[in-house]
This record gives sequence, structure tokens and C-alpha cells, in this order.
Amino acid sequence: MTRARRTLAAAVTLTVAATTLTGCFEESSPHEAVRDFLVGWQSEDYDLAAGRTDGDQTTVRKALADAKQELDAASFRFRITGINVQGDQSKADFEAEVDLGENNPLWQYEGVLPLHLVNGAWKVHWSPSVLHPQLKEGQRFAVDTEPKPRQPVLDRAGDPLQTDQVLYVAGVHPATLGDRAEEVVAQLSEVTGYAQDRLLSRVRSSPPDKFVGLVTFGRARYLSMRAKLDAIDGIEVDPQPQPVNPDAPRQIVGSVSALTPETEQKLGGPQRAGDSVGRNGLQQAYQDYLTGSTQTKVIILDLKSGRQVALLKEWRGRQNVPVKTTIDRAAQAAAERAVAATPTSALVAVQADTGQILAVGTKGMNQERDALAGKFPAGTAFSIVAADALLRRGVSPKQRLACPQERTVGGARFVQTGQVIGTTTSATFQANFARGCVTALASLARRVTADDLSRSARAYGLGQPWKLPLRSFSGTLPPLAGDADRAKAIAGQTVQVSPLGLALVAAAVSSGTWRPPVLVTEPSAPDPAADPVPAVQPSPVPVDPEVRTALTAMMRAGAAGTPAQAGKGRVYGVTAAAGNGQSWFVGWQGDVAVAVLAKNYNPAAVAGSFFAGLNNAP
Repeated sequence: MTRARRTLAAAVTLTVAATTLTGCFEESSPHEAVRDFLVGWQSEDYDLAAGRTDGDQTTVRKALADAKQELDAASFRFRITGINVQGDQSKADFEAEVDLGENNPLWQYEGVLPLHLVNGAWKVHWSPSVLHPQLKEGQRFAVDTEPKPRQPVLDRAGDPLQTDQVLYVAGVHPATLGDRAEEVVAQLSEVTGYAQDRLLSRVRSSPPDKFVGLVTFGRARYLSMRAKLDAIDGIEVDPQPQPVNPDAPRQIVGSVSALTPETEQKLGGPQRAGDSVGRNGLQQAYQDYLTGSTQTKVIILDLKSGRQVALLKEWRGRQNVPVKTTIDRAAQAAAERAVAATPTSALVAVQADTGQILAVGTKGMNQERDALAGKFPAGTAFSIVAADALLRRGVSPKQRLACPQERTVGGARFVQTGQVIGTTTSATFQANFARGCVTALASLARRVTADDLSRSARAYGLGQPWKLPLRSFSGTLPPLAGDADRAKAIAGQTVQVSPLGLALVAAAVSSGTWRPPVLVTEPSAPDPAADPVPAVQPSPVPVDPEVRTALTAMMRAGAAGTPAQAGKGRVYGVTAAAGNGQSWFVGWQGDVAVAVLAKNYNPAAVAGSFFAGLNNAP
């Protein structure tokens, strides 16, 4: 809950508390004095509270106001637990709940109000111990915070997927400011845009000899602000290296920026000055884990020495932790090299038997928006899924099919571009599949039902509600009302897919089981409140063994003689036109399955380069 919302909640609670207290007390007892003192303290009506004590009114008002500043408290709330009267002496026990703000914890403690009769009226006997039983003259509260440094995003081997970058934290040592704290903070607020009252409360609530970070800058902004910061007497700048400069895959890892007034207000904490904020990718998705929370202590300081004399409460906060991904550095490097020669392309590689994403490489495309979440026509790459339905219906890979230049099915016209395999002399279903003959594949529409195609599509992940911490797209298959709709679907003209989705299709044939994708293995969920409950993923779906055997042979034929076979080892796959100059290669080598989408470039050549690079990796 943000500071503003908590303060509002406290105001509502105060109204209830005041009504309850008023209804229970009689004026002839100390109840009224207890009520007025606590209600005045809680509502910041310090005149009311001070008037119910026997202390110097100015001293009491200042002590109550200072306590709020020293704790940087958003609110106080009180509950009376008992009042004991013995003649002209009384004692009231109460429970205090202090909202330390900045999404810090609620501090709860038990206190005591000693009372006595003064000229026939009950008064709270004033001393600093009224504020807390351990507080004495010559002492003050303070809040000591220790922000945790940002944690890294890791690859599957546990190595960071980013390098250190220096962020610059401007702050102060309160002891060196003396009575200039308000002046210095006002100048810093003016040049940075941070709220003056928030900066000042951090200074006043901190131990005087400790550096208090107030504002964080990236290098460019710091250099532009340096002269203004240097002109503020009392401001110090602490360069702090943090793991924020992303390595490949950069858009998956995500970028990081320094905390700003806008992001601080939007995020609502535990962020403080010195923290960094994920702007996109996994850095944004796992911001609360990577930033962690601040270790917080409520302490008592000696005013003369500035030393801690008592620890009243300590919270270690939620431990910030690294985010471990499934990215493989060798595979990622091979993917980066493979797409580098293309004008526009995206490559996604997954481990076939786990669904773990090993690499995401793009050129002229976005790794998240296009490679994981893009919505592209499947073209005849969907024939892998359609072949599953056809093989289940008894269509043999050896069945002869003509591949004319044009064909009409159910009123829908199909045109085969490029090589025509055979019009009078027919080629096999396997040969037409391997070369992506759209007219031959469309002719099989009457051999399957809409349910057959839909069932196979879902078994290979299309439309499955998988969950990744980043945006992703599992594909869509439209309603199939007749022969024309089924023919268009088999040809992939009405089917939308992402490179990630097709990589998982290849992985299903390779391993014998379709599995949902995995990008992060630890923590189990981006939201710390949900941990350790993981997101519910679709169950793995086994491929029929006989179908898999036939499909494997068909995809072996599809890769034979293509640039995908450039490296060592056998490659399986199909090359498929997707329209608008785009084409797919979907296949695998060993235990690595890929999908490549390229524009005005042979995707099989990209796949071949990737496999060769992976095989030659150290």
C-alpha cells in the first residue's frame, strides 16, 4: 500500500478510534486524558495532546512532531489495552502501530502512559518514555535502512546475462548539514524534481553519520546534472556499480534505468534512492525480486554522540534473489551470428525434451514482441500439424498427390509458387510435404474433419494457455466450416503462429512430446506474493509413436539438400513460404529444435548457420 493510501486508511481508522474511546470513558476518570492524548498524537493535533500532559507544552509538541519525522512515519494508530487507577496515580497501557511508509513494515510496540492528578485533573506525566518505554532524555528515534544491491539475471549455467554499469547516487551525511538540511534538500528538490518533503524526511529519520542516498542518476543524466549538483554545498555523489547492462538476448533480459520521481511514485516501493528500475524484459517482469527490499531497523540514538543505544525492531525484508533463465550462452551466440547476415529475421531455439528456451536471436525484429509474441501466417509450416491429423486418418506418406500450378478446393483457389513437383506424374505425400506444395496439401482437405485439425493443433500447442513472464503467443486456428476452410488451414493461410510456437512444434516431433515453453526456472513466479505457487501450465501432450515415426521421416526429407544441412549431424525440418516475402524453417538437430522466420532470405540457411555454430561452440 502506498504512503498516500496508508495515510487515508489511518484517517478513517482515527474517526472510528475517537468514537470508540469517547463512548467508553467517563470524565471523572483518567480515560478522557488518555483519549485526548492518543487521539491528538494520532491526528497530529499536538496542541490537544500536549494539553493533556503536565509537561512544558512547547517541549511536548516538539517531541511528538519530531517523533513522526525521526521515524519518517506515514501514520500512528493506537489501541488502549487497559487502565489501572490507584488513588491519585494511574497507568494506561496501549499498543502502538506505526506505518514507517515507503512500503516499509508496520512497527508495533507496547507503551505505557503514567498519569496523576494535577489540581483535580488527570494529566499524563510527561517524559520521553511516554513515546516509547526505552526512550530517555538526550535520545531520539531513527530509522536505519540498508538497501540490497540489485541482483542479476542469469543464464542456465548461473552466469550473469549483464555486466556492471555505474549509477550515481546523490545524498548527504545528515551530521555535516547541521541546521542546513532543509535548505540543501530544497535545492536538490528544485534541480531533480523529487518531492522536498520526502527527501527531507529521509534525511531527518536517518542516523546522522550515515550516508543517505536521495537521488539516483544514470551516467548521461548525471553528467548533465553534475554542475548543478556540485553547486549544492553538502551534496555528495557515490558511484555504485550495478549489474544493469544487458548481454544478449538484450530485449529478453531487459534494460534498467535509475529511479526517477515518476517511477518511484508509480512503483510504490520498496524502491529507494540508489535502486534501479527494470524498464522492460525480465528486468521489469521480476523487478520486485531483483531490487528486493530494504533491511530496516528502528533504533534509538544518543543525541550527543550519534551512536545507537538501542535496537527497537529489525526487519530483514524479503531477500532479493537472482533470476535464473534457461538461456544457453553458446546457443545464443550461435543465434546472434546466424541472423546477423539477414535483413530481417527471428530465430527461437528450444531444448526439445524440456521446452526450455535456449536462444532468441533477431535482426530487424524484436525478441519479445516478434520472436515470442509475434502473430505471423504459418504458411505450409502448419503442414507439420496438419500431417499429424492426416496420418491419424490413415493417409500414407507414400500416397500419390498431384502438385499442379493451381487448384480449387471448396471454391478456394490455391496457387503453387516456385517449383511444381508433378502434375501428370504424381509425387508422394511425403515429397509434397517436404517441398511445401500448397496445391497438393490443400487437396487433402476432404480427408480430415474440422475436429481432426483442431485436435492436432491443440496437441501441438496452438491456442494453449501457456504462461511466460514475458508476452508470448501460442497461435490461433480459425473456425473450419467447410472444405475451403480446412484447405486454407492445411496450407497455413488462416493460421497464425509465433516463432516460439513453431519451435515447440518441432520439439514435439523431435522428442515425442509437446511441452509448454520455459524461460525462467527460478523464482517460480514474477510476483513475490504468489511465490512459491507456480503458474499453472498446460500438461505435456505425447505424440502418437507411429505418427511421430512417419513425421520424422517426412521432416528428414524436408531438410535434405537444403542449406539447413550445412553443419555436422542430421537435420530434420521443412521450409515453408508464409507470404509477403517471409518464409519459415521449422526443424531440429540433436536435442535442439528451432523455428526461423526470415524476410527476403532463405530461413534454412539461417538454421544451417545456427546448427553449424552450435556444433563448433567450445
